[in-house]
Amino acid sequence: MSQKASEAPKVLDPPKSTPFTPAELAKFDGSDPTIPVYVAVKSTVFDVSEKRNLYGLNGSYHVFAGKDASKGLGMSSLNLEDAVADYSTLDESQLKVLDDWYDRFSKQYNIVGKVVS
Repeated sequence: MSQKASEAPKVLDPPKSTPFTPAELAKFDGSDPTIPVYVAVKSTVFDVSEKRNLYGLNGSYHVFAGKDASKGLGMSSLNLEDAVADYSTLDESQLKVLDDWYDRFSKQYNIVGKVVS
């Protein structure tokens, strides 16, 4: 049985390990249309520019752009105060949601680096 083109796995670039401080990552928040939009999940930075309509300035997920938003993703929260890197307070079910987001991002977006302190 042949696989439809829409079902074919996306071909992604090899992961990069460029270090980003939180301040450096913040520059990639979608407010400047000439630079990429990045979202970090569990310290891994993904280039989500192809979905600028979602993560860019007026996008419904803009709260996650330019930061490690792991806690908010795990909580399924769009509240700015939840869009933070520290997800140590998430319960088991929320950690599963966060892992699912990480897997989804890993299959859909190029990895461009890691968040460092």
